[in-house]
Amino acid sequence: MAIEVRIPTILRTYTGGEKAVTADGASLSALIDDLEAGHPGIKDRLIDNGDLRRFVNVYINDEDVRFIGGLEATLKDGDQVVVLPAVAGGAV
Repeated sequence: MAIEVRIPTILRTYTGGEKAVTADGASLSALIDDLEAGHPGIKDRLIDNGDLRRFVNVYINDEDVRFIGGLEATLKDGDQVVVLPAVAGGAV
């Protein structure tokens, strides 16, 4: 099963600068484990205390995973996963 994972600039140090990598997994949790196997250290940037970090947004085919099962959201061949760090702040 090939699933494209889009990586934000801030996490590309873990993927050798690649914007997108391929990983496998029937669930988001399994996918992240597979990502970690190929790109050590990335899991710690996505997961904290067994759940997605608060300021990391993950989408499966444009659907926010927090509304479709979180780490247990199911994946199928050809899906696209996008990881986006939350952005806040600005000038007054």
